[in-house]
Parts: sequence; C-alpha cells; structure tokens
Amino acid sequence: MNSTSSTLNALLIGVIVVAIMFFAREVLLPLALAGILSFMLAPLVRGLQRLRLPRPLAVVVVVLIAFAAIFGLGRVLARQVATLAGDLPKYQDTISKKIDSLRGAGEGDAALERAQVVLGQLDKEIVGAHGTGQKETVAPVAPVPGIRLIPVEVHEPSGGPLQTLISLINPLLGPLATTMLIIVFIIFILIQREDLRDRLIRLVGTTDIPHMTAALDDAGRRLSRLFLTQLAINSCFGAAIGLGLWQIGVPSAFVWGVLAGILRFVPFIGAVLGLVFPLILAISASPGWSMALWTVALFAALEGLTGQVIEPVFEGRTTGLTPVAIILAATFWAWIWGPIGLVLATPLTVILVVLGRHVEGLKFFDILLGDQPALSESEALYQRILAHDPIEAVEHAKAFMTAHSLSQYCDRVVKPALQLARKDADRGALEGEVLEGFHKTFQSLFADIAHEHWILRREKRADKEGRPGSLPIVHADQLTGRWASSAPFVSIGCHDCLDEAAATVIATLAETHGLPARVEKPQSLTAAELDKLDLSGAALICVSCLDLRTPARIQYAARRVRMKAPDAKLMLGLWTATDEAVLSSLTQAVNADYALATFHEAAASIIEEATGNLPSREGSRKSATAEDRAPIGTPKLVGGSAE
Repeated sequence: MNSTSSTLNALLIGVIVVAIMFFAREVLLPLALAGILSFMLAPLVRGLQRLRLPRPLAVVVVVLIAFAAIFGLGRVLARQVATLAGDLPKYQDTISKKIDSLRGAGEGDAALERAQVVLGQLDKEIVGAHGTGQKETVAPVAPVPGIRLIPVEVHEPSGGPLQTLISLINPLLGPLATTMLIIVFIIFILIQREDLRDRLIRLVGTTDIPHMTAALDDAGRRLSRLFLTQLAINSCFGAAIGLGLWQIGVPSAFVWGVLAGILRFVPFIGAVLGLVFPLILAISASPGWSMALWTVALFAALEGLTGQVIEPVFEGRTTGLTPVAIILAATFWAWIWGPIGLVLATPLTVILVVLGRHVEGLKFFDILLGDQPALSESEALYQRILAHDPIEAVEHAKAFMTAHSLSQYCDRVVKPALQLARKDADRGALEGEVLEGFHKTFQSLFADIAHEHWILRREKRADKEGRPGSLPIVHADQLTGRWASSAPFVSIGCHDCLDEAAATVIATLAETHGLPARVEKPQSLTAAELDKLDLSGAALICVSCLDLRTPARIQYAARRVRMKAPDAKLMLGLWTATDEAVLSSLTQAVNADYALATFHEAAASIIEEATGNLPSREGSRKSATAEDRAPIGTPKLVGGSAE
C-alpha cells in the first residue's frame, strides 16, 4: 500500500510540475534561457575576476558584450531577410522553367501543374502586396424590386498621436519584456552564484555539505565547458556553412549560416532542418541543378566532419545522454515550449542528468536519460540468464575477454552474478523451476563463454599478444603423480545447484588451462548417493559454497569428501567470503589444504599442484605469455559443457 501511494504521489507531482511548466512558460522560458546563457558566460566572468575586476562589474561587462553581439547579429539578419523577401519574385520564372522541364520528362503529371498554378497565384499575391495604388473596382449591385436601400456612411476613427504610438509599440512590448527579463535573470544568477548554490544545498539536504558542494561545483564547471564547446562548434559550423553558401552563390548566405548554427543545437535533425531553406532557394535561384547539388554536398561534408571528428575530439561523451533520451527530450521540450524548447532540449536535459548524478532525490533522471549502463556487467549477466537469453551475455563476455583473462571475468562478472542469485534464492525469489532453469542456462552459457575464450586465446597467440592476469597452459608431460590420471581434479557443489554452478566455473577454468576435470552434483554427497561417488583417482577436490551462513553444511561436505578420498588434497571454494578470518576458521575446522575466495587464485593453485611446481601466486599471475606459447586444446566438462 505504501509503495502504491508513493508511486501515485510521484505521478501526481510529475503531472503538476509539467502543468506548471506548460502554463507558466512565459516566465519559465526566459528563466531557462537565462540559466543556459549564465552557464556559457560564467567562465568569462571568472576570467575577468582573475584580472582583479569586481564581480558585479565583470558580470555587467560580459552581459553587455554578449547581448550587444546578439542584437547586432539580429539587426544584420533582419536586413538580410528583408532583402531576400524583396528578391523572391525574381525566382518565379526559374521555378516555372524547372517545373516545365520536369513535366516534359513525364507529361500528365497533375501535381506539377498544380504546383505551377499555386506559384502563379503566389506571384499575384506578392505583386498585390506591393500594389500600385489602384483601387479595386466593385461591380454595382443590381437593385431588388420592392426593397429600399438605405445609404450607410463608414468613417475611420480619428486616432490621436498617443493611439498611433501605442499601435506601434504594442507588438514590440512582448519580445522587449522577455529580453529584459532574460538580462535581469542572467545578471542576478551570475552575481549570486554562490548564494544560489548554498540554497540548493539547503534544499537538497545538509547531511554531506562537502561532497554536495564539490559535486555542484564540478557540475557547474562541466556544464559551462559543455555549453561553451557546443556554442563554439556550432558557431564555426554556421560560419563555414555561410561562407560555403556564399561561395556557391546561394542568396542571403549569411542568414542560412546563422540559421544552420542555431538549428544545430537541435539534436539529430538540426542539420537537416538547416539544409531545407537554402536548398529550396538554391533550386529557385539557379537555372540548373549544380547549385542545389553543391549545397547538399556542403552540408553533408561539414556535418560529417563536425559530428564524426570535431565533436568526439573536443566534447567526447560530455553530453552523457543516450540517443533515445535526446529524441524524447526534444519531443517533450518542443511540446512544452515550442520551437525554443526544441533548441534548449539538449542543454536542459543535460542539466537534469548532471543533477541526477549528484542528487539522490533526482537519481531517476540519470537512470532514465543518462548514457551510463543501467545494469552492471554482473547484473546484466544475471538478468540474461534469468531471461534464458545468453547470446548477449556471451557477446559481453567476449568483449571483456579481449583485454582480460577468463579467470578475471569469472571473478569480476560471474562471481557477483552468482552472489545476486544466492541472495534472491535466500529470500525466496529464486526457487523451484526458476532456480532449475537458471542452473541449466548458466551451464550452457558458461560453456559458450569458455569456447569463446578458447577462440580468443588462439587469436591472441597468433598475434603474439598477452593479456594481463593470464595463467599458463599445462601440457600432459608436465603433470605429476596422480594428476596424470583421467580426472585428477574433481569439483563438487556443497549444497544446491547454485553451488554446483560455482563448481562448474572452477572446473571450466581447470580444463581451459589443460587440466582434466569433472563436476559432481551436490546430491552425490548425501547418504543415499555417497556409495556411488568414485573419488579414487582424484588428486585435488574442490568443494564450492556460496552460502557461508551455515558453516556446519561446509564441514559436513568436507568430512564426506575426506572419507571418500583420504589421500586427495582438499580445497574450499568460499566464493562469498569477504575477509581472511572466515577462510582461516573454516580451513582449521575441516583441515583443508586450501581455502580461497577468488577463482583466479583457485585456478593458479590448481595449476601449481598439477605441475608440482609451487611458485608464488604473484608469479603465476604474471605468466601471460606462457598461455600464448602453449598449444590449445578444446575444453570439455562433465554435465553438458560445449567443446
């Protein structure tokens, strides 16, 4: 009930926040613009402060310079647009000729005919807008018998100077008020940056002020660097587009360059939107098709260079958003705030993701929108096994093993996945058919992973490259004593199929390094099955256990193993042990020869026992090149493992 109430409360709060953002956009939109611009201008303010300039003066200077540049750019754009509007009728003949040529290539095309008619009507409307001062003649209405017409006089209201002034100023009040509001917001945000930070810390919580302060400062620096980098890259992109279009001969190239730079803030489709208008104008202004083709080539080349070379070098992964998150963010902000929201979508979403990484209450933003993996490698492996879909897990394992050894993969990924399974089994979430299905899928999956490791090891040997943490391969002539038998290493699970899965892992490691091994089920240690268990040829027996809460169960299994194979050495694989005290106490309790908590150390100890050569484990970890020099056999496990 509490969980349901919390979910409903969260949904209600989300709906209220979205409604406020929609209906209060007249205020929130200038505030958002001011926030983004303040991130961009903050480094410049800090630079002036380093020159001993007081902060208020530095803020005013930077804001004045920034908005002077914006207003100057807007004035030039207005002139260019006005010139372009006056030149549009000149291109009507060119469009008509191209339509005629296309119609000649395929006569009977009604769509082209309709396009020509529409363009003709557009031309008449444009000419009429610039009219010659002639009045339209209206045909007199014929009198209707029996109806007397009453003359009506229409007088224009006399407007005084004040009314005229109001009519001129009224359309400018909205944009002017918004601009002034943005300027005021920026000035106060930059001047009171530390005060706003402290208030945010107070709002979030004061339990860890040092870390929260460092996190917010780091977030501010990262966002400032990101937005400045994007501004610089998009400005250079727009400048290059403008120069290129001017060289090609597209009219009003300056306008399209500025528009391309601005639209590039729109994710994915910004460059395409920036191409549409200059492409239409290139088709209209040139009698041939070369100008249009050069325009498309210019946009394709510059976007490819910017997106694939420049941005990865200067930005890297600084956005921290997944492609799906960028698309969803663009859709949401465009719905809330229109075209300006489309331009601000990426910066605003980046701010939410950065806050989500540092503020626990906003963590869901980082999970939903951030580019960090939602699950760790071990969690992803566990989930794939539960879903009975091991293909993706095999690919992840293959990618991991290109730079690491199989034993490291077992310790860093497989062991935590088995620990997650152990926890779920202990609380009753993994039992019965689900647990059995997990065990079967795990055995099949790990056999595939071992086979991929064999293939990768062969490729590494051909390339003469070693991997850190690799263990040496044992040849048949290196085996000593009882290790020359058919199955000198036996791996047994202590209690259930999860312990058997861990036993499969260590047996696989032994086989992939040249040592014959077999896996026995935990049921073989019960009184009913113990007589059937044959351990006569075993040189080393490993008892694997993931549940250390009941040491008596481990001691019981160890006693049964000692009774069946008194001459074999005993290894305890306590894969969830976290300290040496647990290993030491259980070793003394059962008089074991080894008690280890990592698969790498266990595999190294098995190799040392098999060869009769007991170097330090540190030396065994460094023998990476020995694995590449040794011939490779195909691993084979008891219990359905793949060749």
